[in-house]
Order: sequence, then C-alpha cells, then structure tokens
Amino acid sequence: MTVTAQQATDAEAFAWELLARAPGIETWRRTLALVLRAWGASDSTVEIARMGLSELLANVVRHVDDPCCRLSAVLDGRRVTVRVEDRSVRVPVVVEPAWDAESGRGLWMLRAMCRDFGCEPEVDGKAVWFVLDLDATAEGAAA
Repeated sequence: MTVTAQQATDAEAFAWELLARAPGIETWRRTLALVLRAWGASDSTVEIARMGLSELLANVVRHVDDPCCRLSAVLDGRRVTVRVEDRSVRVPVVVEPAWDAESGRGLWMLRAMCRDFGCEPEVDGKAVWFVLDLDATAEGAAA
C-alpha cells in the first residue's frame, strides 16, 4: 500500500495505491471515514462516502481483471471528491434500472445522493468519482 498526502493551494488530498479485494473494502471505508472526519465532514457525508466507496471498489472487484487501482480523496473548500482509478477502459453507463433488476443500482443510487458524479476514460483505464459537501445532510446531499 502506498499512501500519498499532498497539500495544494486551497486543496488537501490523500491518495492510496491498492489492490481491490472484497475482504479489504471495509478497511478502505474506515480509512476514508477517518480522513473525512478529520476534515470536519458531517455524519451523513461520511456515511454516503463510505457507501459510495464500497460501490466503486466492489465494481473494480467484479468487473476489472486487474485489481490494481488508485483511491483518492481531495478536499477543496467545503467539497470532497472521492475518486477510484482502475485499469479497465470500460466506462460504466449509469441508467435507471428496471424495478425488478437484481444489479445495476449502485452507481445510479450513488449519483442521486451526490452533488456531482462522473466516469471518464483515462490513458490506461478509467476513473469513477463522486463529490459531496462536507456538511451534507441525508435529505440534502445532492442539493
């Protein structure tokens, strides 16, 4: 595991190179929660971020052959961006799932709970990210 901490002009950031494995997801959820709490995040923001990170890492476990990925958390003002970069060029398409669908709901729900959400191709793979306000409430996370 590689941990990088950096401080930019108005932003603080942490990044970790990791292997996405199902048994390790809770460790990364706890790590992200510690960082967010240190930045003054509300309980709602922490819980949404934990859920969102679970979804992003579980998708790497399920859909990407190479488990090497990079997790980052960037604080800019009162907003935090959580990003997972992996080595798959396949960018997920997020659409409203059928009411009886047994999969495909996670990113759709995450998008609805966050201020911003995106997926983008990169040189050697893709990045999936979401943005939350540090003081988000459960009712107003995406406000």
